[in-house]
Amino acid sequence: MLGTDFTTGSPNWLDLGSPDTGAAAEFYSAVLGWEFVSAGPEAGGYGFFQVDGKTVAALGPLTEDGATSAWMQHFMSPDVQATAAAVTAGGGKVRTEPMDVMGEGWLAQFTDPQGAEFACWQPGRTAGLQLTSADNTLVWTELHVADPVAAIAFYAGLFGWRSAEMPAPGMMYRVVSTADGDQQDASFGGVAPFMGVGEGEKARWVPYFASADVDATVAAAKANGGSVLMPATDLPEVGRIAWLADPAGAVFALLKPDPRM
Repeated sequence: MLGTDFTTGSPNWLDLGSPDTGAAAEFYSAVLGWEFVSAGPEAGGYGFFQVDGKTVAALGPLTEDGATSAWMQHFMSPDVQATAAAVTAGGGKVRTEPMDVMGEGWLAQFTDPQGAEFACWQPGRTAGLQLTSADNTLVWTELHVADPVAAIAFYAGLFGWRSAEMPAPGMMYRVVSTADGDQQDASFGGVAPFMGVGEGEKARWVPYFASADVDATVAAAKANGGSVLMPATDLPEVGRIAWLADPAGAVFALLKPDPRM
């Protein structure tokens, strides 16, 4: 599961672009118990979601023309300029050139060859998220694409990720890990083919938040204007999961891990 000792290619930041940040903050506060803390007037409406005073995600207004509300997964890069060059060489696109974010770190945003958007964060004063793998925090991240094998090859070229096949009902799931250490201990997410979740499914990264009670969280999301894309379901040797969309359409998932994991 995810930790906060970030290495190359590990998820180290997560933020939500929303057309209505006030409404988004209210939704996630009601559903996941998060508190929104503004980054200040110079941050253009950007701020942090926190649990017990620790940053677990972030929120800001949409900044790209034609953008729709979505969660953006960031991966740790020791050199975002080099990563940007590798993205281009691997057939991806650079959406936002590397830039210094007020000394907190360097940010760049990309699109992989199959159309999934992601970003990289090179730590400065801010290393990344301060709490993961606890209730109501990021615990897993998952890429859904038409060609998982090609996707893994692309990201391995950027970060050196390793992968392991895990047969699942009706498909082959692939667990991804960072380059160093025990492969299972270094796993943080997976790559799967399209699952038919929601209308017009597209290539995308989907964050999973740990939930002590998936069914109760699903009910809270529905009560606050969210929608259910995949009802709460038990997956053997994985846990109980559900897929949701917030009122603006940003997709996220819940996971109560199987205690044997």
